[in-house]
Amino acid sequence: MSAADHHAHNDHTHDHDDHGESHGSLRDYVIGFVLSVVLTAIPFWLVMSGAIADKQATALVIMAFAVVQIVVHMIYFLHMNTKSENGWTVMALIFTIILVVIALSGSLWVMYHLNHNMMPMTAHDMGQLP
Repeated sequence: MSAADHHAHNDHTHDHDDHGESHGSLRDYVIGFVLSVVLTAIPFWLVMSGAIADKQATALVIMAFAVVQIVVHMIYFLHMNTKSENGWTVMALIFTIILVVIALSGSLWVMYHLNHNMMPMTAHDMGQLP
């Protein structure tokens, strides 16, 4: 087998190794980058300018932007879709999301109940009063 045949053989097998996965173009990466910058700049501006007076509303808006940014990263940088790897990447994503939701909601539930059930400390308890 000559070097040219070996090179042609390697090119041929490389074409079959893709399994229909898209590896993204420069255009996709630029779109993902621009969206990521915008989705970072807007929450930063909201916090720095105090555009939303309510702290809880600001936190919810920032979390919403974070979720959208995660989706942008998965689509434009990780190239996750239902076609890649016969849908197994989406199944792994769903499983990960379920685990994260369980861990976060459980942690928040525990912290809320710990805070709610803690006995309030008085000045007498802290040793400041006789």
